[in-house]
Amino acid sequence: MEPIKWGVLGVANIAKRAVIPAIQRSRNGRVVAIASRTPSRAEETARELGIRRGHGSYEALLDDPEVQAVYIPLPNSLHRAWTVRCAEAGKHILCEKPLGLSAGECDEMIGACRQHEVALMEAFMYRFHPRTERVARMAAGGALGEIRLVRAAFTFQIREPRTNIRFRPDLGGGALYDVGCYAVNVSRMILGEPEEVFAGGRIGPSGVDEQVGALLRFSEGRLALLDCGLTLPRHQGYEVVGAEASLRVSNAFVSGAADAEIHVTRGSERTVHAVSGTDQYQRMVEHFADAVASGAPVSLPPEDAVRNLRVIGALLASLRSGRPERVAR
Repeated sequence: MEPIKWGVLGVANIAKRAVIPAIQRSRNGRVVAIASRTPSRAEETARELGIRRGHGSYEALLDDPEVQAVYIPLPNSLHRAWTVRCAEAGKHILCEKPLGLSAGECDEMIGACRQHEVALMEAFMYRFHPRTERVARMAAGGALGEIRLVRAAFTFQIREPRTNIRFRPDLGGGALYDVGCYAVNVSRMILGEPEEVFAGGRIGPSGVDEQVGALLRFSEGRLALLDCGLTLPRHQGYEVVGAEASLRVSNAFVSGAADAEIHVTRGSERTVHAVSGTDQYQRMVEHFADAVASGAPVSLPPEDAVRNLRVIGALLASLRSGRPERVAR
């Protein structure tokens, strides 16, 4: 089977440092083109990363007949428009999280991709790590008893907010969109869909949410406690608490390629489950390329992004209203 030929829209750090190298290492993909609105940056990045062509506009990349799939690492506010443009050009799309800025935007993106018969997936790479997959099986299989609670956190500290797009409301900045989406996603993976949310935190001078703590209420009294932030010391992890045991995962979302662990506590007994190290970005792009080549559905459908953004939308509304908010269905 011929490898899928990728193009990349933009020269963001996540593309250069993680996703492009992952595609280049993959068994079923090749990066053949990259684009920037600054032609010299496209050419320089192409030379630096060994990519065949650097296009001086996004439109030129979409016109490139060799490109079959496009990875979009653009600012959040541009995801919808360029996903639709890619679909209209007949390109399959792997788009950075959050897939859009609202559930409505995601519905539009999904509709465009269905109309033009191209695949669409949100780039939640941590979902492709075997540790995450094992946690999901353990929770669903009753290893912890009935699941009662999830605690999840993802925080880090941006030193120069004035020059960082995460502090730009017009570009879809803010802690919930950037890192809170992981905490929401893992909570939903374990507990399903929440009914109501309540959020508090700090909206900074730029107008974006810099720090958020939240309570998600699920059916049958189950809960998730989340925190995320752009101005706090780095921390990323989650805990799943069942009636009979609990598990804890550290370094949970951007985990690197080292061996990983799941810590399980059952009464006074503590057990460590080892998981071999892997490149979760490579696993993600290989899965997507396999789906494109075979026509099979992706394992993380874009409808999951719609549901994630319904929760994020309710959290943002609660943060501003100071009241609990229902999650739209």
